[in-house]
Amino acid sequence: MQRTPANSLNLQSLRRILFVILAGSFLVIQGVAAQENPAGPQASPPEHKIERVVGRPQPEAPPSLPPTQIISGFTKKEDLYQAERPLYSYRRTVRIQEFGPDGKPVGEYNATYQAVRSSGGQLYEKALAAPESSLQYVQFEPDDAHYLGSVPAFPLTTDQLAKYDVKFLSSEKVDEIDCYIFEVHPKTLDRKHPLFDGILWVDQKYLEVVKTYGKWVTDLGPMRPGGLPFNMFETYRENVDGKYWFPNYSRSEDVYKLSGREVPVRVTIKWSDFKPFPPAEVQPPAATPPTTAPAAKP
Repeated sequence: MQRTPANSLNLQSLRRILFVILAGSFLVIQGVAAQENPAGPQASPPEHKIERVVGRPQPEAPPSLPPTQIISGFTKKEDLYQAERPLYSYRRTVRIQEFGPDGKPVGEYNATYQAVRSSGGQLYEKALAAPESSLQYVQFEPDDAHYLGSVPAFPLTTDQLAKYDVKFLSSEKVDEIDCYIFEVHPKTLDRKHPLFDGILWVDQKYLEVVKTYGKWVTDLGPMRPGGLPFNMFETYRENVDGKYWFPNYSRSEDVYKLSGREVPVRVTIKWSDFKPFPPAEVQPPAATPPTTAPAAKP
């Protein structure tokens, strides 16, 4: 039998050891990559990019315009939008979802309303169909869901400005729009007049509010729609007719508290199909009956 030299055996053993080490390292790398990129379908992206900004002690950089000029510009735009908004019809949908421990929806409520105008010119909403619900835990009245659409759309008009402290925070892009970010807090609170407490995103070029995030508060605390837990709303706006920025998407997430359990819930509100109402018809004045001269006394 021919023997292999000892130094040759040592070299073969070393090669085997190196192969085992390299193979093990490759398997570890594969495992990490598999954890970072799991197989199967990925969650779909949200309908809108949600980015929240909290108060900062100092602005990142001063804006290109004086803050007072920016505030004056966008509050005047808010006056215009508030005046024009009742002149448009729209469709509003409300969806409330419950989520299980795995993060998947387990129950849902859907309702759709159409904005119409009365013969007297008053704007109101009518339900297009009976609401559909498969909710398992959340208890509320249909009027609570309807209330979600009555939250003021334009929080900072010129006549309301004196009630707020407004502070420039920084700048940020929202849907490819360069925006100034302002922090807004009420100076004082009372029970009858809710005020906005939150953040505004203002288009740097046209000085228009394009997004808000916050809540409406009184001296009793945040306003909530009946038995629903929602109070912090993130709201995006849509440019209508190339002139007005109206809210078109709003979302809030919270938990519905039960005995010994909390159920994650979400509400999504959408406004669509903005169309100007036809001009109101002017009613002709009522005919005046002819005046009869009083009979002469004998």
